[in-house]
Amino acid sequence: MSRLFEPASLGDLRLPNRLVMAPMTRNRAAADGVPQPIMATYYAQRASAGLIIAEASTPNAVGQTYPNITAIHDRAHVAGWRQVTDAVRAAGGRMFLQLQHGGRVGHPDNSGLAPVAPSPVPLPDTIFTPSGHQPAVVPREMTIDEIHATVADFAAAARNAVDAGFAGVEVHGANGYLIHQFLAGGTNHRTDAYGGSVAGRIRFAVEVVKAVADAVGPERVGLRIAPGLTVNGIEEGDTGDIYRALLDALADVGLAYLHVVFADPGQPLFHDLRRRWQGTLIANPMLPWPGPLPADGGRREGERLLAAGADLISLGRAFLANPDLVERLRTGAPLNPVRDTGLMYVGGESGYTDYPTLDAVARAETLAPAAA
Repeated sequence: MSRLFEPASLGDLRLPNRLVMAPMTRNRAAADGVPQPIMATYYAQRASAGLIIAEASTPNAVGQTYPNITAIHDRAHVAGWRQVTDAVRAAGGRMFLQLQHGGRVGHPDNSGLAPVAPSPVPLPDTIFTPSGHQPAVVPREMTIDEIHATVADFAAAARNAVDAGFAGVEVHGANGYLIHQFLAGGTNHRTDAYGGSVAGRIRFAVEVVKAVADAVGPERVGLRIAPGLTVNGIEEGDTGDIYRALLDALADVGLAYLHVVFADPGQPLFHDLRRRWQGTLIANPMLPWPGPLPADGGRREGERLLAAGADLISLGRAFLANPDLVERLRTGAPLNPVRDTGLMYVGGESGYTDYPTLDAVARAETLAPAAA
């Protein structure tokens, strides 16, 4: 039996397996960020995961990235998410919620506000809006007061998430969004206490994580990082120094986990970070993107990461296309392929809640002869 299917602990949570459903933006919320009932169905279908990390939710209005992204900064958001967590809990699952501020990855047509960032460095790409792709706008450099207010917004969002029934939250420090923009030299040109040296550039991330941990308890908080990832125009410049310093600064906080995106057990930095991080480490394997998934959905790469010291393995697209992914991997059953990637980001059931389970396929095959 693969270690992927062994039970594990995460703080007070008992996980039935070591497979984590990674957070994936799916754009099924209402325009105001309120989760919709179809999302409860989607997540409950995948409740057999050891842990579900729900898709990125914005902690304030200016942090919105794209249309129909979930949020967690008012009572309507809390109520909408409560329907989701209740459905997942009824199905036997466990959920964290990812908190994400887009920073410069935003647009006035999406949020109604000019995006903010560490420095006025625009995203070197277009951004999707309700009227289609538009050129990115130059973000406004955050003042010190705005930085402090944003830290407080993250803490308030974490409290809202717990009120909504989540077991905890994941602070999104990866993929080129606001926290990552502070970490990276290419997007952080500040000369005050939040820029310049590595110690300055990690300061915002450390303050956010500690504020969230103070708000809901460190055992309810994870942090996601993506060392070396260049998505959304990120240029870190001194990757190893950044993440070694960041982990050292958070070593005594007692967080629930560290989530490393596109983890590669063949790279020395992964092993360095594993040595430095004494707590639970969730590793997200480096799989082809945007190319097709391997036939095993990432199982082999996940097992390599477990052998290299990871504790839990997060998979994204494999869970997207296979509500019963755990059972399929456990039994060696073939996986559903991910359909047209455009279906990831449009409303409705297609490409969202209509992927078949093994049980559904078996029932259909049983009924087929009778229908004939």
